[in-house]
Amino acid sequence: MAKNAPVGDNARRGAVRDRSQTFNPVTETWTKRDTGTGRFMDQKQDGTPFKGVRKEHGK
Repeated sequence: MAKNAPVGDNARRGAVRDRSQTFNPVTETWTKRDTGTGRFMDQKQDGTPFKGVRKEHGK
């Protein structure tokens, strides 16, 4: 599991497991997905990718 300590340094220690993110070109946002179920979990509003979550690469 990823750790976030120490608080306030804006960094993550380790990667977020069992999750990935993909870019939606229609809405121009990043969407987080659960790799176990394939369901979409969350979407960023500012257009920047999630921190510490691996990216899916399209074909």
